[in-house]
Amino acid sequence: MDGTDVLTVSQVAARSGFAASALRYYEREGLIEASRTTGGQRRYQRSVLRRLAFIRAASNVGLTLEEIRLELAELPRGRTPTKSDWHRISVDWRGRLDEQVAALQALRDKLDSCIGCGCLSLKQCGISNPGDEAADSDDAPGAAYLPRLLRRQMR
Repeated sequence: MDGTDVLTVSQVAARSGFAASALRYYEREGLIEASRTTGGQRRYQRSVLRRLAFIRAASNVGLTLEEIRLELAELPRGRTPTKSDWHRISVDWRGRLDEQVAALQALRDKLDSCIGCGCLSLKQCGISNPGDEAADSDDAPGAAYLPRLLRRQMR
């Protein structure tokens, strides 16, 4: 690694918006790479900023860490991704984004009719769960009446 084109943890954190702890985590998970100085300090190639931007975008789209890992494995390590590299990935994301938009619209419409109606009637409420009927649902665990794409597991 050329010493003139490397960044410290604090520089990468400042430039990427990720905390230093997230950088160390992503390195442990194999999503990014760092070299070490003789004193053991991490140094990152400037290109790590692209990978981190990709991780943020993928996370915002709703990809899991494993899905992000698989997508990154398809990107070249020795060169900057090309337009065709990004196009291939964006095709996959487009369908996922369309599904998320539809799920968010469905949620918005349900919330509007429920919260906006003012009736406060649990008999009519589309999200109430009398007798814990959702316990028998194949959609459990979690908020069973929330669209599946909006029920990402929290960490």
